[in-house]
Amino acid sequence: MTSPSGDAGMPSARRTGGDDAFGDDLHAHHPFADDAYPRSASTDPFAGMTNLPAPARLTVGLVSAGRVGTALGEALEKAGHVVGAVVARSPESRGRAARRLPDSEILDLDEVVARSELLLVSVPDATLGAVVDEIAASDSLRPGTIVAHTAGAHGVAVLQPLTDRGALAIALHPAMTFVGSEDDTARLTNACFAITAADAVGEAIASSLVLEMGGDPVRIAEADRTLYHAALAHGANHLIALISDAVVALNAAIDHSGRDTATVDGHGNRLAERILGPLVAASLRNVLELGPSALTGPVARGDAPAVTRHLAALRTVPGGTGPHGIADAYRTLARRAADHTQAPQALIDALEDR
Repeated sequence: MTSPSGDAGMPSARRTGGDDAFGDDLHAHHPFADDAYPRSASTDPFAGMTNLPAPARLTVGLVSAGRVGTALGEALEKAGHVVGAVVARSPESRGRAARRLPDSEILDLDEVVARSELLLVSVPDATLGAVVDEIAASDSLRPGTIVAHTAGAHGVAVLQPLTDRGALAIALHPAMTFVGSEDDTARLTNACFAITAADAVGEAIASSLVLEMGGDPVRIAEADRTLYHAALAHGANHLIALISDAVVALNAAIDHSGRDTATVDGHGNRLAERILGPLVAASLRNVLELGPSALTGPVARGDAPAVTRHLAALRTVPGGTGPHGIADAYRTLARRAADHTQAPQALIDALEDR
């Protein structure tokens, strides 16, 4: 592959530019916003090695320097690729690029596209189509450029305007949550990536890139990307809502009991989180290893009176009442849990308000 500088096989030189300003990738209304899910470190001394054909060292263009894109850019550089230029349009994304990709030049979109052998488009699912159209309209894309996006709900069909111009399209979605720190890049190691490509060549390139970053490529068909994304959102995003509700209810119980005397040492700061942490972590490990048989508690025991008392108590806490309150969320999830057990009819009736 020929680099933008014209030297076959050699990536173009990086130039500094971390002081420039970008648009804020964290705002979903912006076309370059970035919204976008830990496993233990690998003990394999040859982790990431593969018989698949590894791509040459590539000059990478990043659109844009949001949380996901920056982490992937760092991971690709650790694998030996060169992030030559990035698009970023806010002080936040400029600062992120300056800290974590300091040798990358900050440029306009058409310049980033023109320089790239691998163009990594890391923007929210809702704005990906508009950004793809903008790239296509720029006329800067060179035939043979690998274009990868990181949107979970899309495969490669969304990149059709670019494949029509000779690009090789792949979809790479890391099943990981991102908070905007350097820890994001470390978490990519051994994370699974959903890969989708139009053919075996694209699939091999996508797999190799993921393996180079230390991840595990998992093939997801074009038609199943939305279902894949829904599963991750339900399991990860809704877990945050669930635990947040549990913290509210537990804090109410601690406050009623006297926070200053709840512990022997009198330290009640973040006490609800301290109580829930080990329990939730153990439950997560158990369900991932054992599946629904890991279920414990009153629903697993078929204890309808206990569940009825729980619902009444949850209605007394802030946000507990109403059709979308904490008590109603408990009832809905308990009903789902009951479907994984041989629940007695009395429990089903209690959960369905019969």
